[in-house]
Amino acid sequence: MTVLLGATFLAALASPLLFRLLGRGAFLALSLVPFAGFAYSLTLLPAVLGDGFEAPVEELRWLPALNMSLAVRMDSLAWIFSLLVTAVGGLVFVYCARYFDADEPRLARFGGVLMAFVGMMYGLVVSDELLTLFLFWEGTTVFSFLLIGQYAGRQQSRRAALQALIVTTAGGLTMFVGMILLGILYGTGSIPEILRIGFDGDPLVVVAILLMLVGAVSKSALVPFHFWLPGAMAAPTPVSAYLHAAAMVKAGIYLVLRLAPGFADMPLWREGLVALGLLTMLMGGWQALRETDLKLILAYGTVSQLGFMTTMASFGHRDVTTAALALLLGHSMFKATLFLVVGIIDHRAGTRDLRKLSGYGRAYPVVAVMGIIAAASMSGLPPTLGFIAKEAVYGTLLDHGTKLGVIVLIGVFLGSVLTVAYSARFVWGAFARKPGVEAFERTRPDSPLFLAAPALLTLVTVAGAFAAPAADGVVAAWSAHLPVDPGAAAAEAAEGPHPYYLALWHGFEPALLISALTLAAGLTLFAFRTQVGQFQATLPAGIDFRASYRASIEGLERLAAFVTSRTQRGSMPFYQGVIYVFSLGALGIALLSNDTWPGSLEFADSPLQVFVAIIMIIASVAATRIDKRFAAVVIVGVTGYAMVVFFALQGSPDLALTQILVESIVLVVFVFVLRRLPARIGKQEGRLNPALRAVIAVVFGLLMVVVALVALGARGHSPISELFPALAYEGGHGSNIVNVTLVDIRGWDTMGELSVVIACAIGVASLVFVSGHGEAIQRIPEAPTGRRRFGEPVFEPVMARRVGEPADPEAAAHLQKEHESPEERRNSWLLAGRTLAPHNRSIVLEVAVRLMFHAFLVFSIYLLFAGHNLPGGGFAGGLVAGLAFVIRYLAGGRYEYAEAVRLQPGPVMGVGMVLAAGTAVAGYLWSDAALQSFYVSTELPLLGYVSFGSSTIFDIGVYLVVIALMVGVVRSLGVEVDIQQMRDEDRIAERLPDAQDTERDRRIRALMGRDHLDVDGSSAGGRL
Repeated sequence: MTVLLGATFLAALASPLLFRLLGRGAFLALSLVPFAGFAYSLTLLPAVLGDGFEAPVEELRWLPALNMSLAVRMDSLAWIFSLLVTAVGGLVFVYCARYFDADEPRLARFGGVLMAFVGMMYGLVVSDELLTLFLFWEGTTVFSFLLIGQYAGRQQSRRAALQALIVTTAGGLTMFVGMILLGILYGTGSIPEILRIGFDGDPLVVVAILLMLVGAVSKSALVPFHFWLPGAMAAPTPVSAYLHAAAMVKAGIYLVLRLAPGFADMPLWREGLVALGLLTMLMGGWQALRETDLKLILAYGTVSQLGFMTTMASFGHRDVTTAALALLLGHSMFKATLFLVVGIIDHRAGTRDLRKLSGYGRAYPVVAVMGIIAAASMSGLPPTLGFIAKEAVYGTLLDHGTKLGVIVLIGVFLGSVLTVAYSARFVWGAFARKPGVEAFERTRPDSPLFLAAPALLTLVTVAGAFAAPAADGVVAAWSAHLPVDPGAAAAEAAEGPHPYYLALWHGFEPALLISALTLAAGLTLFAFRTQVGQFQATLPAGIDFRASYRASIEGLERLAAFVTSRTQRGSMPFYQGVIYVFSLGALGIALLSNDTWPGSLEFADSPLQVFVAIIMIIASVAATRIDKRFAAVVIVGVTGYAMVVFFALQGSPDLALTQILVESIVLVVFVFVLRRLPARIGKQEGRLNPALRAVIAVVFGLLMVVVALVALGARGHSPISELFPALAYEGGHGSNIVNVTLVDIRGWDTMGELSVVIACAIGVASLVFVSGHGEAIQRIPEAPTGRRRFGEPVFEPVMARRVGEPADPEAAAHLQKEHESPEERRNSWLLAGRTLAPHNRSIVLEVAVRLMFHAFLVFSIYLLFAGHNLPGGGFAGGLVAGLAFVIRYLAGGRYEYAEAVRLQPGPVMGVGMVLAAGTAVAGYLWSDAALQSFYVSTELPLLGYVSFGSSTIFDIGVYLVVIALMVGVVRSLGVEVDIQQMRDEDRIAERLPDAQDTERDRRIRALMGRDHLDVDGSSAGGRL
C-alpha cells in the first residue's frame, strides 16, 4: 500500500517528462499505476471473502516520541473503495488519451494532478489513523481544486474551483477540530481502537463526531453544501467522471460507513443524517428535472444519489449497510459511464444542450447503447447492478422493522421516482429524435480507445448483476460484523439466522412491487414532462444556496474592508501600539490569575553582567532619540553586540559566535536598505503622542520582565534541556550541545526554519526584483525625448562616473576576460575595483578583502565540520562564507561581486533543502524513524579517531541554504538596488538637461533621498 502511494506521487512528478516523450499517450502509461493498485486489491479477494480475514497493516513511524505514525490498513471497507479508486481511475486515464487533443494546453499538468489525486484518494481510504486520514482528505480537496480549475482562462472554471475549495476546506477544517477532540477524549488517533471503544455516552464525543460529520456532509455535497458539485461541472468531463461520480464525493460516504460501527447509536447520528440525506435526494432529483445541460442533469442526479447513499449508510446495521454498499458500487459504475458518454457526445456534437441534440443515438448506436444501459441501472431496471441495489434497499428497509425505516422507505420511494424521471429525460435528451431539431449526422467513427472505458464500465454494470453472489460476498465482508437490523433480529430469534443477500431474483416479493411502482410513477412523470416543467416554473424559487454562499463571501469581503479601513491607517506607531496594548491586556489577565510566583530573585551572577545590561539600556534609549537612520541602526546593533559579551560571560561560545555573525549580517542588510530611504527619520507624530508611546513601551517592558520571572519560577519539573548533554554525547556523538541539538535532537525544528528562510528569501527577492524603478521617478515630469533604458542585464557595463554621467565603455571592457591581458589580471587586487568612482574607492579595503576573502571561506568550512564537537556548525559556517561575499561586494561593487560569486541562490537553496530532507527520509533506511542519525567511527592515519554521521550531511544542507540566503541578500538588496538607483539617477538627469553639473548632482541627490527630506518624503530644497 505504501509502495503504491509512493508510486502514484512519483508518477505525478514524472508526468511532464512522460508527456514530453509520449504526448497524450502518456495517459496510457500513467494508467498502469492505478491498474497495478487494482491488481493488488484483486489478489486480496480470496482473503476478503474467506473467514477470519486479517487486514494487512503497514506503519511508517514518523515521530515515535510522540507516538505519531503513517498507518494504513486494507480492511474489507478500504478494499471495496480501493477497487473503485483504482479501477475507475485507470479507465479514466485511458479515456483521457483520446478525450484531449494532442495540442491541448497544460496537458502534462492535468495528468500529474490527476495522478496525485488518485494517490490522495487511495491514501484516504486505507488510512488507519485520524491525522493521516485528514492529511489525505485535504489533499483530495487541493487537487480537486486544481482539476476543476484546469481551464484557468475561463472565469466560470476559476469560480467553480474556488467555490469547491472554500466549501470543502471549511468542512475539512471543522472535521479536523472534531478529530483532535476525539483523539484527546479517547487518548489515541487509531481508528480501529476508537471504533472498538465506541460511544461511551460522553456529550463531548457527540460534539466531536458531529464536527467530523460536517466534513463528510460538505465533501459529499449534501444540503446545505450541495451547490458546489453542479458548479464543479465546469471541469473537464474526465474529472466529473472520476472525482464527482466515483471518488472524491464518495469520501463523505466512506467516513460515515467507517464511523457507523462505533457511533451509529449515538444521539443525532441517524436522525441528522437521514434528514439531510432524504432532503438532498429529493432536492437533487427535483432540480435534475429542470436542467437542459446533460452534464448538469447528471450533476444534480449525483447530488440526489449521494443523499440516497448517505441515508442508507447512516443506519449502521448489517442488512441496510449491505444495501448501501451495493448502491455505492452500482452508482460508481453507471454514473462514471454516463459522464464519459456525455464527454463523447460533447466531442462529436459540440453541445450538451438536450434541446439542440437530435438523432445522436441513430448516428452512434454504440454510444447510445452504453448510455441507455447506464441510465437503466440508475433507474433500477434489470438486469443491472442498479436494479440489485434498489431491490436491496427496498427489501432491507421493509425488514428493518422501525418507524425510521418506514420514513426512509417513503422518502427513498419518492426520490427514486424522480431518479427514473430524470434518467428517462437524459436518454430522451441525448439520443432521441426531436421534431423541429436538425438531426445529427455521423461524421467519423469513434476511436476504440475512446469507447473502451465506458464500454468496460457498462459491461461491469450488467455482468455484476449476474455475479450477484460474488458481489454479496464482497459487501458482506464489511457489513457482517455490524449489529443485526432490529426487524431481522426478531426474525432470527423466531426462525434462525437468515441475513439479507444480494441476488438478481428474489422472487415475487414486496420489494419487487415497490420497484415496479417506482418505474411506473417515474415514467409517468417523464411522459408529462411538459406539464411538470410548467408546474415547476410556477413554484417559488425557494432557498438559493449558491446565492447564500455568494452573499456570505461578499459579506466577509465587506467586513474585511471595514476592519482594514479602521485599523490599517499607515501608521507604524499605531500598529505597534495596538499590538502592545492587546498583549498587555492578555498577559496581565494571565498574570493576575497566576498563583505561582518565584520565592527569591537573584539580581546578577557577576558585576560584568550589570555592566553589559547598562550598556544595552543606554543604547536602547539612545536609539529612540537619534534622528538619523544609519546612526539609529548602529546604536541598535550595540545591543546585539552586548549580547555577544553576555553569552561569552555565561560560557556559551557557540551562541556568542552565532550572535556576532547574525548581528553583523543584520547591520549590513540594514545599510543596504537604508540607501533607498531618506537619511533622516521623519518627525510626523502619528496617532500616538510620544508620552503615550513611552508609557506603553515602559509598561510592556516591565510586564515582559515579570512574565519571564514568573515563567522561570513556575517550573515544577526538571527541564528536558538537562538531558541534552547526555543525548548530544551518547546519542548524537558530539560534544557541541547546540549544534547536535540543531541537526539531530531537534532536527524537525531546523527543517521548519530552513523552509521559512527559503520562503522569506524568495519573497524579499521577488519584492525587490519586481520593482523596476524608484519612487523618485514618479515625481519627475517626462523628458521631452522620452528616452528610457529598460531591460539592462544585471551586470550592465555602467562604470566609474558621477551621478548622471554616461557609461564609460573603456572601463566596461576591463571586466571582460577575453579583452584583458593576463598581466592586467595579475596586477589587480580586485578585478572590478578600478571600475568604481575614485571617491568611492578604498585601496586599503581592497587589499584587506583580497587577503581575507579566501581565509573566510576556508574558516567557514572549518566551522562546518568542527561544529559537531567545537563552536561552529553549518549555520555559523554559512554566515561566515556569506560575510566573505558581502565584504567582496562592499570593496569592489557589483562587478566585483559578479566576478567572485557565480552561484545562483535558487539552485543552491534547493540542493541544501534536498540534503536536509533527504537525511530525514534516509532515517528509514537504517532505522525506523525520520531524522534518525547514522554514525560510522574509525581510526585514520594522522587524523586519529574520526566519527562521521548522517547529521553532518544535514548540517551541510543548512550550510548551503545559509550561503544561498546571503548570496540572495546581496544580489537583491545590494546589486539590484544599485541598478535601480542608477536607472533612477539616469532618468532624473535626462529630465534636467539645462542644469549645471554641480546643481544637477545636488538636485538628483535630493530627489534620491540623500538630502534632508520633509516628512511627506518630498525634497525641501530640490522640488521640480
